[in-house]
Amino acid sequence: MKVLIADDIMILRQGLKAVLEQDSEIEVVALAENGKEAFEKCKVYEPDVVLMDMRMPDYDGAYGIRAIKGQCERIKVLVLTTFDDEETIEKALDSGADGYILKEMEDEKVIASVKSVYAGMSIFGDGVYRVMKSRMEQATTSKQAVAPQESDCHFTDRELDIVKLVAQGYDNKEIATKLFLAEGTVRNNISRVLEKLSLKDRTQLAVYAVKHGLDE
Repeated sequence: MKVLIADDIMILRQGLKAVLEQDSEIEVVALAENGKEAFEKCKVYEPDVVLMDMRMPDYDGAYGIRAIKGQCERIKVLVLTTFDDEETIEKALDSGADGYILKEMEDEKVIASVKSVYAGMSIFGDGVYRVMKSRMEQATTSKQAVAPQESDCHFTDRELDIVKLVAQGYDNKEIATKLFLAEGTVRNNISRVLEKLSLKDRTQLAVYAVKHGLDE
């Protein structure tokens, strides 16, 4: 798989490149120092995954994520940053990030996260997941202005089981194995749930599941 790294600190860009290329399946095709440069280089190098820092001068990670996703939804964007505050996490998710992990993560887990995002999973580090869940639980408690309202959506038991596993980061093949289903059945159920909720992708579905307590 082809990976692009965006970070404003040169030594970190180079260090991440060395870490990722320990894996023979990963090729780092380009480095960028901000969100705009990442977007421009995506058009040239067509990476499969972008590893994106959030806070960079001039054009931050949110700018880069929006620009990349607006041009090519196929490209997965995994945020790798030192910041786990609610504002930064929410900004990344609202921009369309496919995952969010922290730089304190071990090298092997960074590599595994890149591979998982490439495979279609939504990846959130433990600390990020807790912040995201707490934030959404507070929002649900304080107001019921969520769209669509949970009462407007009716799920089968199978759909609920699948949504729970999507929120926990499993891909279609893993869900199929856990629930003893065909992979096509899992894919069809996810498509049906996305249609019911008027959601765009698995990341939005995972966020919805956390918000409504369907990930337990």
